[in-house]
Amino acid sequence: MAPYASDENTTAGEVDEQRSRRSKAARYVVPVTVMGVAAATIGLVPALADSGDPDLPKITAQQLIEKIAKSDVQQLSGTVKISTDLGLPDLGGLESSLMSGAASPGEGGSSADPTSKLTELASGTHTLRVAVDGPEKQKLSLLENAAEYSVVHNGKDLWGYDSKSNEVYHGTASDSPKHEKEQPPATPKDFAEEALKAVDDTTSVTVDGTAQVAGRDAYKLLIKPKQSGSTVGAVTVAVDAKTGTPLKFTLTPASGGAAVVDAGFTKVSFDRPAASTFDFTPPKGAKVTEEKDSDKGGARKHAERAPKSLKSPKSPEDLGKGFGGAEGMKTIGEGWNAIATFDTGGEGVPSGEAGGDLGGFVNSLGDKVTGKFGSGTVFSTRLVNALMTDDGKVYVGMVTKDALVKAADAGK
Repeated sequence: MAPYASDENTTAGEVDEQRSRRSKAARYVVPVTVMGVAAATIGLVPALADSGDPDLPKITAQQLIEKIAKSDVQQLSGTVKISTDLGLPDLGGLESSLMSGAASPGEGGSSADPTSKLTELASGTHTLRVAVDGPEKQKLSLLENAAEYSVVHNGKDLWGYDSKSNEVYHGTASDSPKHEKEQPPATPKDFAEEALKAVDDTTSVTVDGTAQVAGRDAYKLLIKPKQSGSTVGAVTVAVDAKTGTPLKFTLTPASGGAAVVDAGFTKVSFDRPAASTFDFTPPKGAKVTEEKDSDKGGARKHAERAPKSLKSPKSPEDLGKGFGGAEGMKTIGEGWNAIATFDTGGEGVPSGEAGGDLGGFVNSLGDKVTGKFGSGTVFSTRLVNALMTDDGKVYVGMVTKDALVKAADAGK
């Protein structure tokens, strides 16, 4: 079916209030930062599409956005498949070490702590089982080879269980606002709201036909940058025609090729899950760690370097959100071409004899660039690029390498 014609090319006036305010970013090593920012995009997920092209009544982009906003689905369950292809360099296993190490538990911590475990969604393909029964009951299970990791929120209790290590993490929702924020959004509506927060007058929003997702008819909402220079090609959200619930999310890069993030329901039901779904009792012999006893100097210190949440940045200007609070955070440009910049207060990537083997290795992960600003190294993924100058300034955004160099030149 051909895309529906629509004069709704932008929704800036309708969603302007959703744009987030700029926040500060912490100092961090650029290669790990690029991975971390990319991990934050996982928060945009809802679904994987089936074949099919249902014949549905025409709808405008604004009407579809309103349909999402009015959706009030409180119960659902299903299976979600998430594939992430950030195009990170092959580090021979170091990538996994960096990602897990950035949030690994220290002495007194727990491998079942959601803060560390869910960073695994930053790369590769994963299968999740999800269940929701209102704001007080949610369960998410990450299925692994011969193992399973689950997060269960039931009333005041928050449980994490890692079957591989037979460890349990227990916190209370009333005392753990940090953990509530760190968990993936509780409903598909949350996912759609996060995606729409990136919409402003630099964005084109249209209805791009229909699709079938997990056996349900859906409209496709197409979100594209109007500006050139962004690494984002398009974002497509498949929206359930009946309930207004987002069922699919796909982010494709401007460079073409496979999606950076392709995630969605392979099965979905809007019936109330069984109450027993949200019951949890620590298995016999499991090591149980209470939140109040966890290592704040170890796991928490590392967690502060990781994204504060798995949700996407609320806007391109908010790329720094989730990395703490470094001083001097600024934003250059607007919309999808926004670039976050700050000064680390020290030297950039070590090179030559001064950097030794580490400097040579880190530099091998990026591309050396020069300009009026001097010289530096660009670290790239298929979505986020970061430039660290030799004098310690950092420029990061969902923009091309040339855009970063131009921004650094303008900053001199």
